[in-house]
Amino acid sequence: MLEKFFKLKENKTNVRTEIVAGITTFMTMAYILAVNPNILSATGMDKNALFTATALSAFVATLVMALVARLPFALAPGMGLNAFFAFTVVLGMGHSWQFALTAVFLEGIIFILLTAFNIRELIVNAIPLALKHAVSAGIGLFIAFIGLQNAGVIIKNDAVLVGLGNMSSPAVLIALGGVVLTAILLILKVRGALLIGIFAATIVGIPCGVTHLPGGHWLDVPPSLAPIFWKFEFHNIFSLDMLIVLFTFLFVDMFDTVGTLVGVASKADMLDKKGRVPRVKQALFADSVGTFVGAILGTSTVTTYVESASGVAEGGKTGLTALSTAALFLLALFFAPIFTMIPSAATAPALILVGFFMMSPILKINFEDYSESIPAFITILMMPLAYSIAEGIVFGMLSFVLLKLLTGKAKDVSVVMFVLAILFVLKFFI
Repeated sequence: MLEKFFKLKENKTNVRTEIVAGITTFMTMAYILAVNPNILSATGMDKNALFTATALSAFVATLVMALVARLPFALAPGMGLNAFFAFTVVLGMGHSWQFALTAVFLEGIIFILLTAFNIRELIVNAIPLALKHAVSAGIGLFIAFIGLQNAGVIIKNDAVLVGLGNMSSPAVLIALGGVVLTAILLILKVRGALLIGIFAATIVGIPCGVTHLPGGHWLDVPPSLAPIFWKFEFHNIFSLDMLIVLFTFLFVDMFDTVGTLVGVASKADMLDKKGRVPRVKQALFADSVGTFVGAILGTSTVTTYVESASGVAEGGKTGLTALSTAALFLLALFFAPIFTMIPSAATAPALILVGFFMMSPILKINFEDYSESIPAFITILMMPLAYSIAEGIVFGMLSFVLLKLLTGKAKDVSVVMFVLAILFVLKFFI
């Protein structure tokens, strides 16, 4: 049944590989179960209810990705978007969290409509192939940078923006040891190397005080959603502030999701001869449904996770990978203490090495054609430096259009690309 539905042989994979890939993806993004409630609870929302909303929205969206799009990508409330929700819209602009949830709800509806009319698919397909390969490499640097930060290897430095952390701290040593162990396992072609590395680092972290074992019962009943379920302020829909907040949510989520889908698909060699992501409309539908359902449940925008690359690196190629991840999010509702005990130092090695894996599509970029390779380089450079997949795509696409127009190669610029470039410019100055 699984073979027939997910076409495992056709995709040169098997049940074991897909499940291991799904578990790996979950392990590298399980932190969202603890981090999202912490961020959103700053608005006054119930933290326990937020845990349930986070797990359920991730389960629903990833399940749709698995069964409808049949792609190995996982979804959950997005980092960055949840911070914008809490610290900008609520604490900064002074709106209620109900107002912010209403904006997310409207965003989900708009995305469903844009997906139904193929507008989001049009944008994905309009990105030039060189930039698609660059997005993969850019995400690679970005995700490795996140891993290094999470482990404390790289920290903020007022003098030079970033610098080395305390190399003697237990968390840093465990993370670096995890990188070495995982790298050795990869060289020896041990299946499940990333997952083994995560487990090993988690266990070593116990006596070092990095991994904190949960107290009390490890099996528990999921907290009620009642305090945050269907809490909207529909009377504020037509306000100017709602329009501004809604546009920001739409823009960031649009290009974060597009970037992740394109980048991870490029790494997995899923792009067709024209550089298109297979079943991209269905994948974008999963993102839209996730955001819509997530708002009803009481959480911020749901988006495709860049950590999906860790599952792809383990060989995940079909929706069975996503189905395995979805199942674990559902299971996490009842075993929250187990899944939230995994420290950042344990998942950092996987993120760092997945960053390495994501770099390979750079070899497909024609560096002799500067009108293609310079925008690709700018895309790669800006993602980690701007700390945003969306901004990396914006700078890459703007430079592509500008260089093509100024060097007499306007025919290489599609109408969609030209329109997007104008919108990007307007975004900077409005």
